[in-house]
Amino acid sequence: MIRLIPRYIFNFFFFVLLQVLILNKIEFSGFINPYLYVLFVLTLPFETPGWFLLVLAGVLGLSIDMFSNTPGMHMAATLLLAYIRPYILLRIAPRDGYEPGTLPTPSFYGFPWFFKYAVILVLIHHFLYFIIEAFSFTHIIEILARTVFSTVFTLVIMGVTLLFNYQKRKRI
Repeated sequence: MIRLIPRYIFNFFFFVLLQVLILNKIEFSGFINPYLYVLFVLTLPFETPGWFLLVLAGVLGLSIDMFSNTPGMHMAATLLLAYIRPYILLRIAPRDGYEPGTLPTPSFYGFPWFFKYAVILVLIHHFLYFIIEAFSFTHIIEILARTVFSTVFTLVIMGVTLLFNYQKRKRI
């Protein structure tokens, strides 16, 4: 577990810089925005304590907010993502539970499991983010459309990223 710390520090800064410098510039007709930085929270080890998960998510969201001029929007959505992650993991756990020393990644539990896990959490994250951005339910259809399209785009980028980083199954 200790040897993973430098990798996660690198991943944290990598996702912040990727989001701020490249992905925030991608916007299709003002409707579709990819938010790949959530992959950092999704792939943290199962054994990550809840309080530490929330701290990491808060700092990640705040970092994106500082560079994106979106005061607290990413932070709130990412904190919700981190808060509900353990409950979602319990709901979609394999019959035998999660093996100790594994990560919530496709290399350990397969793409179908990871896809289900990612869809649920990314949809919730994006929905809260777009609700906060609109600060109203008057345009709920537009909010839902932006949520769905941005989620699909984020999941496609996430899938490509994970395919390039696919590693053989080994314990941490």
